[in-house]
Amino acid sequence: MDNKQWTSLLGLANRARKIVSGEELVIKEIRSGRAKLVVLSADASMNTKKKIQDKCTSYNVPLRQATDRYTLGQAIGKDARVVVAVIDEGFANKLMTMFDVSLWG
Repeated sequence: MDNKQWTSLLGLANRARKIVSGEELVIKEIRSGRAKLVVLSADASMNTKKKIQDKCTSYNVPLRQATDRYTLGQAIGKDARVVVAVIDEGFANKLMTMFDVSLWG
């Protein structure tokens, strides 16, 4: 996966204050219906993966996977982050396109 493109866009979304990071805050956004996309790091614990995947499935929120927690954290200018929710439709749609193209392209 080409990290450069999606990390830049995620950083831009962060500067626009359109993302939330941290497990509990992300779950809160999923429950409230504000989360448009959730990005989960591949190296998250099994418990966290299951909890986030189950919430995304039951609330019908798209879920994509980042390479690791350090890449995800660096994208938003923070230390390691395991999970991030995008709360803006435009950023979410573009990020999903980037993740999907990198999987198949």
